[in-house]
This record gives sequence, structure tokens and C-alpha cells, in this order.
Amino acid sequence: MNKQLIDIFNDNKAGKITKWNHYFDIYEEFFSRYRGSDVRILEFGVFQGGSLKMWREYFGDNCTIYGVDINDECKKFEENGIEIFIGDQEDRGFLKEIAQKIGTVDIVIDDGGHTMKQQINTFEEIFPSVDKDGIYLVEDLHTSYWPDYEYGGGYKNKKSFIEYSKNFIDYINAWQSKSVRLNINKFTESVESLHYYDSVLVIKKKMMSPHMLVENGKVLISEYKNTESSIPMRIKRKIYNILKKDK
Repeated sequence: MNKQLIDIFNDNKAGKITKWNHYFDIYEEFFSRYRGSDVRILEFGVFQGGSLKMWREYFGDNCTIYGVDINDECKKFEENGIEIFIGDQEDRGFLKEIAQKIGTVDIVIDDGGHTMKQQINTFEEIFPSVDKDGIYLVEDLHTSYWPDYEYGGGYKNKKSFIEYSKNFIDYINAWQSKSVRLNINKFTESVESLHYYDSVLVIKKKMMSPHMLVENGKVLISEYKNTESSIPMRIKRKIYNILKKDK
């Protein structure tokens, strides 16, 4: 029977791994479908190499793992199926080189330097490399709430990754927009869902198209006589007519 990721972590005798305890349930939810496959993983933040070993044991020998770290000593953790890139993830040129070398990956885990520029630059340069059914996961997002002098964050700081990522909510809803300021873009067409947790954002990719409003069953009572509703009757009728017209 395959061990759960938390058990692999608890049994770790290799390099040090540092994770918040609630992360493991998130990993299991989104990563378990890749176990035993030839999954391709890109992880920012090699640290002591322990997580590379953890992913290898969890996903199996057929996986390919790419690690990124600024510490050139991390090169020592390379082995068959594990390749390490050394550089600063804030450097867009470096990120472009990685994207060009690795091609498409199934999973990206951003557990790197956690600064706002690193997280934003990494997303903008690496997200297009994620497979059409892949996962992009950013962790330790609490730095978005820490003072600007530490990581460039701060509550409601427009330069934080959290504030930047709030635009994603608009993007996935752009199908419904009637504003010229919000249009369908590549993100809209390639992302199925966003999953926010304490300090973590998971972006689940899937090729998307406009959803359809469907109806079934008979109209048994008047649809416009709910006087207890806070929505004025004229607004209800307008909404109803718009929906009927779009069908």
C-alpha cells in the first residue's frame, strides 16, 4: 500500500524538510492522481534536498523532478531523474531559461524565496509551462502579510502576491463580464479553479469554454410574485429577459 505523504515526511532520514502541517492534506488532494505516473515536477526551493527525496518516494521512480535554488551547493542533490538549476527566481532571464530547458511540467511548487517579486515573476514566466491539466501551487503566502521591509508584502499592499492573485478571481469569471475593463484572456481559457488556503494558493488548470445556463421541469407558479425578495420586480424581469435572450 502506498504511504501517505505525511508518513513519508515523518519517516524522513534524508535532508531537512520544513513544512506547515496543514500543507500535507493540500498536497494529497491535488497531487495523488499523479502517483505512479511519469509526472514532471518543478520545485522552487531545494533547501537541504529533503523534499526532492520526499517527492521521489511519493510519486515513484518514473517521475522527473526539477529543483531551483540560489545556493549553488544544492547541485550536490542531483541524481538520476533530479536536475537542479541554480539562480535567483526573481531574475526573469533565468526563469525564461528554465522554461525553455524543461518544456512542459505537470506540477509547479513555488517554495522559494517568498518575496513578492520572486513569486510574481515566477508565476508570470513559469505558469505558461504548466500542462493544460496541471497544477500550480504557491506556498508560504503569509509573507504577503508581512511588512514591506521583510518580503515586500503587507496587508492590502498592492505589490503583494495575494493582492496580485486576487485578479485571478476576476479572470476566471470574465465569461460573465459586461465591462470593457474585464475581458476573456488566456488565464480565463486555461484555468478551472482557484483554491485558497491559509498561506497556500492552488491553481488548477483545464481548458475552459463558456458555461451554459440550463433549465428543466415545469413552471408551476409565477416566477415574479415573491414579494419577500429584496430584489425589485423590475430587476427580476430584466434578469429573466436577459437570460431568455441569451439561450
